[in-house]
Amino acid sequence: MVPRMPLSLFKRFLHPDPRIRRELVELLYTSLPQVAAIGVTSVTGAVALTLISGDVGYAITSAFIAIFATTRVISLLRYKARAANFNDADVVRWEFLYAAGASAFSLALGALSFRALWLGDAAGAWIAFGLAMSYCVGMVSRAAIRPWIILTASAMLLIPIATAGLMRPELAYKIGAAMLVLFWLTLREASKHLSAAFIERLEAKHRLSRQATHDFLTDLPNRAGFLEALADVRGGFTLIAVDLDGFKPINDRHGHQAGDDLLRQVATRLKACAGLGGIAARIGGDEFMLLKPVSLGDLGREEALHLARAVVFDLSTPFLLSDLPVRIGASAGLVVSDGTSTHSTAQLLERVDRALYAAKRAGGGCARLEADADHSITAASAPHGGLSAA
Repeated sequence: MVPRMPLSLFKRFLHPDPRIRRELVELLYTSLPQVAAIGVTSVTGAVALTLISGDVGYAITSAFIAIFATTRVISLLRYKARAANFNDADVVRWEFLYAAGASAFSLALGALSFRALWLGDAAGAWIAFGLAMSYCVGMVSRAAIRPWIILTASAMLLIPIATAGLMRPELAYKIGAAMLVLFWLTLREASKHLSAAFIERLEAKHRLSRQATHDFLTDLPNRAGFLEALADVRGGFTLIAVDLDGFKPINDRHGHQAGDDLLRQVATRLKACAGLGGIAARIGGDEFMLLKPVSLGDLGREEALHLARAVVFDLSTPFLLSDLPVRIGASAGLVVSDGTSTHSTAQLLERVDRALYAAKRAGGGCARLEADADHSITAASAPHGGLSAA
């Protein structure tokens, strides 16, 4: 289990869009071959230095490198196995887990160079520094994804090396330590520019994807987005078609801008009605759809009727257009399915349309249920709102 941490302290590092945040973290966790390769190489190099020199410090550092390398590989495998079930908070925690693993491994690898420089082991320092630079170059490939992680991990790698260089009496080592600081600053600037370009492309991709499945006016799913959700639904559910009663007179009397404002307010109320687990969509014009999981059997039908009544009632209460109270109504047709029906999506939509037309023929301001078992139409009474502007 990933431990909880005070994530509020790190909010400035997180992308505000959960979808993009998830994609970035998924890209981080595709680095298994790279992480495994540098882990094996680093452990091999550290163990070789230990065997050649017999130094206890090398041995301890080698053990930490092996532990952190193994932990990182296990973490990558666990993420891949569990990622499908993660919520947004889980994704954030796993981002910081990746950062912690990378930083710990970096610190251990940096300690290897520190030990070699402390001992004055020129050959060991050459090997350790080579491992450090190989790891650092590998990290640069992730700089565009989450630069804060790369900059933190690279700092953990370079600080011990630069510190050891400054502690050496030779001027060349001190100059080398200063050059490492300049290298980190250069990496920081490069990461910032790479990340900005990469994030901009991701955001553009998600904007285009959202435009294809969402209504630009209400920000609800459009017909295409709703059909995707309907195709993925499992178990018992209700499908509710909603048509506004008296919207055209409002549009004609107050203008299209007021009509657009009214549609946005309707969308807000329908989203509230759909609640957690439900979906409200704008199919076109003043036509909307709701999709909501319900229980099986008679209880599911009661839940669906209760939701349809709530929709009709909520849309019958006044709206405010430029501080002017306006009243419309709504008609609703609904279908309840137990999830085992062989009806196609087209058949479900045809059935819910028939139920909606029955509600309209009854005078509007009501809901009609087409039962899944026998296709009979049952009236569901609801408060009837006025059909004109107040």
